[in-house]
Amino acid sequence: ENFPVSSHRISLNLPIILSMALHGSGFSCKVSNTVEIPSLFGGSTKLLHFPKSHPIHCNMVSARNTVGSGHLKLQHKESCSRLRPCRVKHEDNNNQTADIESISVDENTLKQELETAIQEENYVEAAKIRDRLKELQEDNKASVLSANARFYESFRNGDLAAMQSLWSRSRNAFCVHPGAKGITGYDYVMESWELVWMNYEFPLKIELKDVEVHVRGEVGYVTCMEFVKTKGSSSWGAQFVSNVFERIDGEWFICIHHASPFDI
Repeated sequence: ENFPVSSHRISLNLPIILSMALHGSGFSCKVSNTVEIPSLFGGSTKLLHFPKSHPIHCNMVSARNTVGSGHLKLQHKESCSRLRPCRVKHEDNNNQTADIESISVDENTLKQELETAIQEENYVEAAKIRDRLKELQEDNKASVLSANARFYESFRNGDLAAMQSLWSRSRNAFCVHPGAKGITGYDYVMESWELVWMNYEFPLKIELKDVEVHVRGEVGYVTCMEFVKTKGSSSWGAQFVSNVFERIDGEWFICIHHASPFDI
């Protein structure tokens, strides 16, 4: 569709851009030092990545359309100081806490014992170790799937306190929201979720398909197709997602979330 030649001036804020990207607005991204999103008027919108050494600011993006090209200007506005930090509530929940005793036997140790039993031609013992190893691996997969389910439950309900408790508190925590550049560090990742959720009404509708889980040692990951629908929307946003978990003191925490949008 062709638009008039006259110039248009648009103001777009970061949460709205991320929300539109998440929910299947057909944006594509080219990542360099900035995230570049095609403008509805033929230009492109550039978003600064969250700075690593400064507080996150709500950057207003001004786009001016001219014939054949778009001109962009980033204007720094006031800091989003109104965002409230959420504190994690510590609650005992036996139903959601991994049974540390059930995973106290290290998988690598069992593999070594299995190899030793085979070398010694002790096949009866090798069969027992093999069965224990298989049970442990299945338990690990179930635990990772349970952690993944809790992640999506917090996502569905916009529960930031729960989201904070599910992530590894590491400077290496990493998150890629649909249509945005990667964010590194626990604190910045948590702030990004709050920004993304600013324009939502909860609960969201979330469906997962083609879920697969893999575990090796202290690391596990889940891949799936994620479909998100907000209140008042008639369409679903579709993403292919990889969630990586690491086991810390017997409990699984998410350390990487990467969501890539695709057309349904």
